[in-house]
Amino acid sequence: MRLRRTLLSGVTTLATALCLLAAAPAGQHPATDAAAATLAPRPLPVTAPPGLAAQPAGGARSLAVTGSGPICWYGSCYDYVNGRQVTDAKGATIRMLQAAPEIKPGDVESHSLQELALQSADQKSTVEIGWTVDLGLNGDTRPHLFVYHWVDGQESCYNGCGFVQVSRSIKPGMAVRTGSAARFSIVNVRGDWWLFYDEQAVGYFPGSLWGGTYQRAQIISAFGEVAHAAGATCEDMGTGRAGTARGAGWIEDFGVYDSHDRAQLTVTATSPALYSAGDVTRTGFHLGGAGSGRC
Repeated sequence: MRLRRTLLSGVTTLATALCLLAAAPAGQHPATDAAAATLAPRPLPVTAPPGLAAQPAGGARSLAVTGSGPICWYGSCYDYVNGRQVTDAKGATIRMLQAAPEIKPGDVESHSLQELALQSADQKSTVEIGWTVDLGLNGDTRPHLFVYHWVDGQESCYNGCGFVQVSRSIKPGMAVRTGSAARFSIVNVRGDWWLFYDEQAVGYFPGSLWGGTYQRAQIISAFGEVAHAAGATCEDMGTGRAGTARGAGWIEDFGVYDSHDRAQLTVTATSPALYSAGDVTRTGFHLGGAGSGRC
């Protein structure tokens, strides 16, 4: 009990979490000082996408336009613009623009979000953090912070189902400021998955939810996701502007923690004529689109 209290009081910032990670016992592959310095934050669906083949790390501008169309499952269809890296890591971090994409008025089934997701190699265990516009979940069409997780391929619930709240001021479900940028991070510290918003600890998913078996991630994704009914694609992604256009939404400053690989995103789009990527680098990309038009 004393150890738990010490850990809870100590992990208040992302920097503290990385210090605890660096102090891990031998055999847990702590990051080198040089890597930690490189990955330190710099000022500047709800699931990880199913059915998209894992892409190997590529060149400085890795963009694969798949054009396979929306992925339909769990009663809805999903479109993605997804940046993915296959590696082995204790955590990851990104900065994202927080937008207010338009969704169909009164539709409590659709949503538009951006998130960071860490998955196991078999894609059955996942931890997620991001922002979402979801009338059914939040009761309005403003962007809200969310957390989520999967265990052995089983759904859970938004903002709960075992999540341990730590911050008194930053809470899953709260509205976030439209048009501003924020950093979203996930780091495994001593077996628990900690989630951070703008470098402040929000809380954690205990490792016991996975029986202590999920402590490192092999698939890391940062993406925009739009959920819509089959054939109805009027929902915006990001700002509603195409990823190739000025003023599009964006994800940047991607980094991985405690990995032997450097950060390297491969970007794909399910329906590039509707939701596209642009300005792709190894650590970020622009994304967005208006779907088939105004709702």
